[in-house]
Parts: sequence; structure tokens; C-alpha cells
Amino acid sequence: MSSFKILGGKSLKGEVKPQGAKNEALQILCAVLLTEDVITIQNVPNIKDVNLLIDLLRGMGVTVEKVNETTYKFRSKNIDLAYTRTQEFFEKSSKIRGSIMLMGPMVARFGSAYIAKPGGDKIGRRRVDTHFIGLQELGAKFKVEENNSVFKISSKKLKGKNILLDEASVTGTANIVMAASLADGNTTIYNAACEPYLQQLCKMLNSMGANIRGIGSNYLKIEGVSSLSGTTHKILPDMIEIGSFIGLAAMTKSDIKINDVSIENLGIIPKTFQRLGIKMNIADDSIHIPQQESYEIESFIDGSIMTIADAIWPGFSPDLLSIALVTSIQAKGTVLIHQKMFESRLFFVDKLIDMGAQIILCDPHRATVIGLDRKIPLKGIQMTSPDIRAGVSLLIAALSAEGESTIDNIEQIDRGYSNIDSRLRALGADIERI
Repeated sequence: MSSFKILGGKSLKGEVKPQGAKNEALQILCAVLLTEDVITIQNVPNIKDVNLLIDLLRGMGVTVEKVNETTYKFRSKNIDLAYTRTQEFFEKSSKIRGSIMLMGPMVARFGSAYIAKPGGDKIGRRRVDTHFIGLQELGAKFKVEENNSVFKISSKKLKGKNILLDEASVTGTANIVMAASLADGNTTIYNAACEPYLQQLCKMLNSMGANIRGIGSNYLKIEGVSSLSGTTHKILPDMIEIGSFIGLAAMTKSDIKINDVSIENLGIIPKTFQRLGIKMNIADDSIHIPQQESYEIESFIDGSIMTIADAIWPGFSPDLLSIALVTSIQAKGTVLIHQKMFESRLFFVDKLIDMGAQIILCDPHRATVIGLDRKIPLKGIQMTSPDIRAGVSLLIAALSAEGESTIDNIEQIDRGYSNIDSRLRALGADIERI
């Protein structure tokens, strides 16, 4: 197990370019199974979860060619279906949540799919019913095997259907869209997720010959086709990493410019951090956060305490709630952080309280942060990263704190952030991987 040793309290300065979006990459990589032609994917992030999925595809028989540091070519011509029923496949697929999106392409192209219960962050219940219900609507049969640890789904031929999703699940929508693209007839998906990641997947599928309309809305219309061809696709910059650098700059009184951010795909993320009092200059597809001695949380128009809550797109991403929370620690004012989607995602605040933060954990979903307004610095402590986003939030707190901090279990951070320690050192941070 690796750890980060951080000597905090330093202001950082410099420019940074965000990695490719993790959440988009996982969808796009699963989509390579929909055709036997070559698919070229650019701006692939070098992170643990993505590399694990690429390794899983390689084991399935996908030919993988690394063109350069961020570009890969995939060809799914000779898939070994027997491998997908092996213990090795189940063990590998159970380590990554994105593996569940292999089901849609597999059942659509090959008629069946086996997948282990997906892993991922321990942030509370993360049900997968939407995936299976949607595929069942298209005519697939579903059952659980191996003592409730392996899912099997099969169909001789999927058929288009009008589907109303029980929740706007991003990965659930992705699975159904990929399957419906090769189904017989027309499919409509109402209450579909419409995140930029899902929009990117639909645009890629259309470039492969799919017929998907309504992209960017929650009502998708898909006309099934008999086959799909190869394409070249570029992954968006990671909006969660962009938000993380905004929070880092504010907390550490740093001057940081984030380049190539794809402003049009960030939604309300910049505005939400501005409501925490963070100044930023947005121009030429970059965000510059100047050094700020203080930043003050806004109140609502009626004078009530600001609430920041997660919501389906175009609402504020749940992956950034932890970043907004930690950024509020040194702000002036009070904010209520409301994490609606996951009941265990706020439990890392006990470590922030140990560092000196004034936070009231109201219940598993809500925390009230009383900003310190830089009157009291946080102090360095030893802590453990529970999941990707909480881990980076603790890292931001440690970089702003006085003294030395140690963060254990940083493999969780590596799952979502590429070479974060070396990139932070380039900005002037005192961080060491041990």
C-alpha cells in the first residue's frame, strides 16, 4: 500500500492541463466491442480504473495498440467468449464498476454476457437494476448465478422498445443505448441521462453508423442498425479534475491556470464554485484562478444559508460535492452540503474535523460547513483515502494545512487522477509518494 507524505501550507503557481474524462473513457472503451473494425480513441487518461478495463478487454481478445501516451487503437474482431466465463474474468471485472457497461455491447453483438458484481468506491448502495430492467425491456433474459455474485444476460436478438427509466442512471443509459443501437427496430429512452459523457458516447456511436436522435436531452430515439463500423473519437477533459483544481487553488491561496477545459461542457460547475466566493477568469477555453487571500460564500436572495446539492445533469455533479465541501472550510460564511445520491460519501469529514475544520455532519447525506475565513489554519494529520473523490478532498486539505500530513491507501486516488503527485510538484507542492 502506498501513501502520500505532504508538507502543506504552500501557495502553488503554474498551469495545468486536465486529463481525459474518466467517466467518459469507461463508456467509450466498452463501446469498442460493438464492431470488429478498428476504433481509435484519443485523450485516454492514464489512471488505474481505465488501465484495468483496457487489460480486461485485452483478455477478452480485443487487439490493443498504444499509439502514444494518450491514444489507443482497439479492434474487437476475435473475441474469446469462453474467457468471459472464467474465474479470472470475474475477478478482474469485479474490481471496477465500469465493467458493467460491457453487458450491453456483449448481449447486442454476441447474444450473451456474463459479468461479476461490479466493484468501485464504497460510498453506499449503488444499485444496478436500471441496467438489467432496460436490457430486459429490449428482450434480454436475466439471471443471477454463482451465489448471487455473477450476472448472466442473454438474447437471441434484441428488439426495440419504448423504455421509461426508473432513474436517470448515466451508466444504465449508456448500457441501454449501446444495446439498442444494434437491436431490431426503434427504441425510445425517456428519463435518459444526458451528461456530456453520455452525449459523447452517442456522438461516437453515430459516427460508427448508429442512428441516435435527441442527444443532450432526456428523451433519446434510437433506430437500430445491423452493424457498426470503426471511427476515431476524442475524450473530453475531465470536469471533475477541473473542479478539483479550482478548489485546490482557492484552499491553498494559489495562482493556477487550467487550460483546455471545454467550457461548453462544464455546465454549472464554474458558477457553483463562484458562489463559494472563488474568483476566476474564463477565456480562451481556460480557467484562471488568481491568488485570493479570502473568499466569501454567497447567501440566497432571501438571505438564507447557501445550499449546494448534487443533481442529475445539468445539475451539480455528485463527484464534486466532496471538493465543494473541503473548499468551503476556509471560506467566510456557512454552507449546507447536501449529498443526495450516496449515503456514505460524507463520512470522510471526521478527518477534516480532526484537522480543525468546523463541520457538523447532520446525517449521512448532509453536512454544514462553518467557514474558518483563514483565521485558523488546518493542521496536518495521518489519514486514509476511502474513495477517489474523498481522497482528493483530503489531499487538498493536506496541501492547505500547516505541518505534515500522511494519506494512506492512495491507490484509491490513483483510480481517478493520473500522476497527481508529479503534476502537483510541478506547481510547487511538497508531496512525496512513499
